[in-house]
Order: sequence, then structure tokens, then C-alpha cells
Amino acid sequence: MRTLEQIAADPRVTIRNPNLLNPDGECVVYWMRCSQRGEDNDAANAAVEVANLLGKPVVVFFGLVAHSVRANLRHYSFLAEGLLDIADALQRRNISFVLRRFPEHSILKFCEEVRPALVISDENPLRESVSIREKVARKLKVAFWTVDSNVVIPSKLLLKEQYSAHIIRNRLAPLIKDFLIPSRDAHAKVAWKEPHRLVSTPLQPNILDDLKIDRSVQPVSSVRGGSKEAARWLREFIKHKLAAYPKQRNHPEAEGTSRLSAYLHFGHIGPKTIALAVQQAPKAAKDVFLDQLITWRELAVNFARFNPNYDNFESGEPWALRSLGQHQKDERPVRYNERQLENAETYDDLWNAAQMQMVNQGWMHNYVRMYWAKKILEWSPSAAVAYQIAVRLNDKYEIDGRDPNGYMGIAWAIVGKFDRPWFERPIFGTIRYMSLASTGKKFDSKKFIAQNLGH
Repeated sequence: MRTLEQIAADPRVTIRNPNLLNPDGECVVYWMRCSQRGEDNDAANAAVEVANLLGKPVVVFFGLVAHSVRANLRHYSFLAEGLLDIADALQRRNISFVLRRFPEHSILKFCEEVRPALVISDENPLRESVSIREKVARKLKVAFWTVDSNVVIPSKLLLKEQYSAHIIRNRLAPLIKDFLIPSRDAHAKVAWKEPHRLVSTPLQPNILDDLKIDRSVQPVSSVRGGSKEAARWLREFIKHKLAAYPKQRNHPEAEGTSRLSAYLHFGHIGPKTIALAVQQAPKAAKDVFLDQLITWRELAVNFARFNPNYDNFESGEPWALRSLGQHQKDERPVRYNERQLENAETYDDLWNAAQMQMVNQGWMHNYVRMYWAKKILEWSPSAAVAYQIAVRLNDKYEIDGRDPNGYMGIAWAIVGKFDRPWFERPIFGTIRYMSLASTGKKFDSKKFIAQNLGH
């Protein structure tokens, strides 16, 4: 068993305010935010460790807000479908779960009611989440720690923005053996005695019914949120798709990917869980898959953490911004406005199919997503406008929208992030170009179009 000092010194842990633990506190609170799961969760495990050392109970608090940036019913429904799995997993560990909806979602108000010895939360690098976290850190009157629980390697260890997959891959490699180890999902030794008249929202199917959220985009009926569903998708991937992953991952019509990105985004499953589950796969398949799961995903987290412009044009590489600027006035033979793009009203059936896959299914295969973003650049009045259109459409329809991975993908496609200069051409300058003809040679584009457009 680790000491309190050892837990606090863990590289995953960041101490957010100077307050000391309150020895008279009634419990340890885990303010759950992006790691929405009750098992294999380093933040939850740290809370249990500390609570057991102090002889106190653990209570998890989750605030269901109504104003998450660019979130709509599609995102909220996926989130809500995971709540019961969280409560069930926590109950098995003798951990209590309190859910409150907007406008009663304040962690500060909850802490005034339950008087914690310590508050622990999980980390999200996106600016809105960081802003809320810093505000809470300033106002909490007890110690506040956060745990980097949605990556394999704690992102603060890299210190600054990494500029390529090659660089970050080499820096992550020697650290993996220290952090890619099974979580110790210990039980809380002390049960929480809920204070009299404490308010907690019941976990009911209609939990979103009267919440004032954007309802313009409907949920996807073919996929459900939650840790149990995430585990099922993982089992199916390992059993039926992983061995062929190196060949099939860039074939959108074959759907040879894991489809776990939405579950990773909401924290319904952790990257360590996935990485450890594929260890017995053939080496070639395992290596290619883990490079996507760890190298590229953690490069995206690093990008969001250290680059304040992660979701706009200014995130681009200097060479790319110069080149795009030089071609700013190039004639665009075809232009589409955002409404036309959103409705898939272009001459390009492959692009339309990619857009409709996202609108109807809540996801887009990564290979066609690159093509999708590059065509938006070609059809927009400027790269800056293209970037914002891509972000808005991605965040509106993708279940895993509003995520570092999505922002990195758009930055790669439009402003050359993590790429290199290519042959110069109109509009694109030296940004890598993708054509319908070249893309169609790599996979069965006619089949993909038929799957998503019906022809």
C-alpha cells in the first residue's frame, strides 16, 4: 500500500491548490468529469487509496450540465446511457454515486454539503474544461488534486508541444513499461453514510427529458454508450478484426476499425484497458493498433494541452500558413457554403457519402475524414473559414466530436500539422492533396458510396 506522499507524487497526479487535506473531513470526493467509468480509472483509484488511508468513505459526484460547448442531444444521450454502468461498477467497490443535473450541478455547493477531506478529479486538456477546473481550484477550501486518467502516459511528462508522431513515439517508448500496467481497482473500506436530505437525481431513462439542451441532432440508434457496450465492442474487435487491422484499417467500406473512439472520448473505457486487452494479438497487428491508440492519440492530447489554438487555423505549421497565405487569392473553381456542405450537396459522391456517414451514424472513418477535410479546404473561400466549418460539422455530428483527436485530424488535413510540405499546387500550396481518383485506388469507394448514399 502506498503512502499519502507516494500517491501525491505519482506523475499522474497534479496538486491544483495549496490547501492541505482536511483531517476533519467526512469523505473523499471524486468529481467525475471525462473519465466516466467506475473501473480501470486512475482518478477513482487514487480517491479510494487516499480514503482508505484516512479511514474515510468515497463518494463520486457527477454534474450533468446543460451548456457543454457544441454538445447536443446526440452527445448527451450517449453520455446518459453510460450513467447506470458507472453507478453499478462503483457500487461493487463500495463507492457511492451522486448525480445532479443543471442547475444543481455545482461541485462547490456539493462540497459545502458533504465537507470532504480532499477532492480529486480527472483531467481534460480542452480549454472549457480547463477553465472550469481552474475556477473550482481557486474557490475550493480543501485540497484539490487532478489525475490524468484518460491517457497511458501522463501528458505533463512531455513538458511541451511535440511536433511529429516520430518525436513523441520515441519519447513515449521508454515510459510505456512503467505506466501500461493493470489498474488496482480496490474497494473502499468505509461505506458512506449519506447526509440527511442530500439531493441526488435518480438514474431514470428520461433523465434528459426536461433538460434544456440542443435537440437539433438526434441520437444514433445503432450504437449505445456505456462501459458494458465499450467492452462488447472491444471483444468483437479483438475476435473478428484485430488480426486484419494492418490491412483493413484504411478500408472504410470494410469497417475494419475498433469503433471505440466515442467510448474513449466519454471515458466509458480507458486506453490502458484496450492496450492491455490486445497484448496477445499477432505482433504486427498489435504494433499497428497500439501506435494509433497510444502514439497518435496521445499526440492529439499533447496538441490540445500545449497549443492554445488547437481548434483554429492558427495552430498550423509556419510553412503551411505561409504557403496557404500565398495561395489565398487563388480562384476556387467550385465553392460551397456551410449549409450545402452540411446537407451533402456537392458534386463529389465520395465526399457526400463521408458526410452522410457522419450525419446518420455519428462517426466517420478516419481515412475518408482526411479527404473530407481537405475538400472543405478546396471549396471554401479561405483556409481559416474551412477550418471553422470542419470543426463545427465534426463537433455537431460526431459522437466523439469536441475531442483532441478530431481537432488534430482537422489540423493535419487543412494546416499541415504533423505533416511535411508536398508539391505545390493551386489553393493548397504545399499542403498534402488528396484526389477522388487517388483515394478510390486505395479502397472500394463505390461500395462505400453505396453503403452511405444508397447508390
